[in-house]
Parts: sequence; structure tokens; C-alpha cells
Amino acid sequence: MISLSDKRVEFALRAVQQAASLAAEIRGEMVSEALTKDDRSPVTVADFAAQAVVGYLLEKTFPGSVLVGEEASDVLRSPNERETLDKITAFMQRVIPGVGAEEVCDLIDQGRDEPGENYWTLDPIDGTKGFLRGAQYATALAYVENGVVQLGVLGCPNITPDLREKIGGEGSLVIARLGEGSWISTLGGPISVGNFSPLSVSGQTDPARARLMRSFESGHTNTTLINKFQRELGGEADPVRVDSQVKYALLASGEGEIYLRLLSPDRMDYREKIWDQAAGSIIVQEAGGIVTDLDGMDLDFSRGRTLKDNRGICASNGLLHDAALEALKNVNA
Repeated sequence: MISLSDKRVEFALRAVQQAASLAAEIRGEMVSEALTKDDRSPVTVADFAAQAVVGYLLEKTFPGSVLVGEEASDVLRSPNERETLDKITAFMQRVIPGVGAEEVCDLIDQGRDEPGENYWTLDPIDGTKGFLRGAQYATALAYVENGVVQLGVLGCPNITPDLREKIGGEGSLVIARLGEGSWISTLGGPISVGNFSPLSVSGQTDPARARLMRSFESGHTNTTLINKFQRELGGEADPVRVDSQVKYALLASGEGEIYLRLLSPDRMDYREKIWDQAAGSIIVQEAGGIVTDLDGMDLDFSRGRTLKDNRGICASNGLLHDAALEALKNVNA
């Protein structure tokens, strides 16, 4: 059972709960059918507000801690972005009554730190297009020591604890701590041990029946190669399509068997950002799965803001990991 008496665990759960819930409020109030395809203002407001919430709570709970976040406030300090900053500040005042715009910028910039020996890493809104489309997205927070993820939390507003997609539902809160398994509860409910249920990966051992976790978006992967990979495995199962690190939550719960992040042909030098993988990877591992890069190497979170020494991602239920790595070799991934 997850130890909720640990101060880091308690902080991570409450920080993600508040940040993800605020992001859901922002989406509900700012996204409408009239929104144009290129209008990213709701996700911009949610990204910055969620990071400010976590920065605020972290400084209150663990003063001076290192936070490596995706966002920085530079653009918001421009006069041209004053309207956006005012919207973010208005939402932040629901969490911190009376907070001003300058303080909001400072809270966002808590996440400008560089990774050290011990640090927190945050993706305030993982799955921006899913956020705008009314599909899956997540707030992802992890704690890392000496390059190894110790704790990861995902706040998933549009997936229920019984793993059904429900837009605007109660959402789910997923956590894993090294050596203590992976657990899921409601996003908005009380944080207590009795409200968490354990997660466990699929027991599927037949590569031909492996369900691949596939994104709706293809910008950071190689869809042609993934299709070849599935044919190499035997390719009988329909893929599971879902946005963001919610894939990791579903993989940890047995709703799929394999998740890949291949290199896009025009971005072969791309390296994963640490905040895109830290929380999800420990959730899969603690549920019994395995997460490596495409060459079977462990992910190394000690090399800065990216996984510099790792190429892509291969996550699985563990039972099919060797088969997945072999198939990757055979298709020259």
C-alpha cells in the first residue's frame, strides 16, 4: 500500500490534485465550439496556471526545492500578453486569494531550475491537443533522486478510476512510489489510503495479441515504423488510441501491452523531455511493467532537462518487452 504519511507523497498528490482540477476548470470555462483550430489560449492559460499552483505549493511545503518545469513566464511579461496574464492571475486567485500578476510570474518561474541531484519535474498539461479537443490530457509530477524516479503522480481529469473515458467526470489520480506499487483514486475525492486501488499490468504473453498504445497525434513519432512494428509482432489486436501520459496509466492498468515513442524521420536527433516520461514511467514499472529506451537501456534522468543518453521509449507489460525490443531491431527502429 502507498504510504500517505510520507510528506513528499502527500505533497505530490495534493499539488497534482489542485493543478489538474484547476486546469479542468479552465478548460470548462474557456473552450467552446467557437474556438478556432489555431487558438491555443485556453491551454496556454491552463499550462501556466497549473505550473504556478505547483510552484506555490512546493515552495510552501519544501522551501528551496528544485522544480524543473516545462514553462517560463518570459512571454507573459510582455505588454502584448497582458490579457493572457490577467486571465491566468484571475484563475490563480481562486487558489491564492489576492495574488498579483507579478507574483504569478514568479511562481511559474519556480520551474526554471536545472535538474540537480534531487529535483521535482512537472508537465502541467501533457497532451495539449487532447486538452483542446476534449479528450485525454494529464498533469504529471515526479520526484527524482540521483537519476532515478522515486515518485510519480498523474492527474487525469477525463478518465475515471475504473478506466473509462468520461469527459468532465470525476477524473482520476494515479500514483506510484518506488517499491510501493501503483495506485489509482478519484481526482477530486479525499486523499486517504482506503480510496486507492492497486494497478497491475496485463498478463498477455502472445505478441500477436499485444495492444499498442497509439497517439492521435503523430508529430513526435514515426507512424509508418509503428505499423511495421505491429506487423512484425503479428499485428492482430486493434490499437488503443489515447493522448498524453494517460497512456502510461492505461498500460499500468492492463488496458494495453506496449507503448512506443519512436523517432520521427525528420527529428532523428530528438530526445525526450524528462517531464514527459518521469511520472508515467514509474507508474508502469511499479505496476509490474518495464520501461526502457528503444535499445533496451534504462532511462537516465540525471542528464539534464532531456533524456540525453536515451533514444525514444519502449514501455510494456514486461512479459512482452523482449519481443518488443527484438521487433524494433528487425524493423530498424
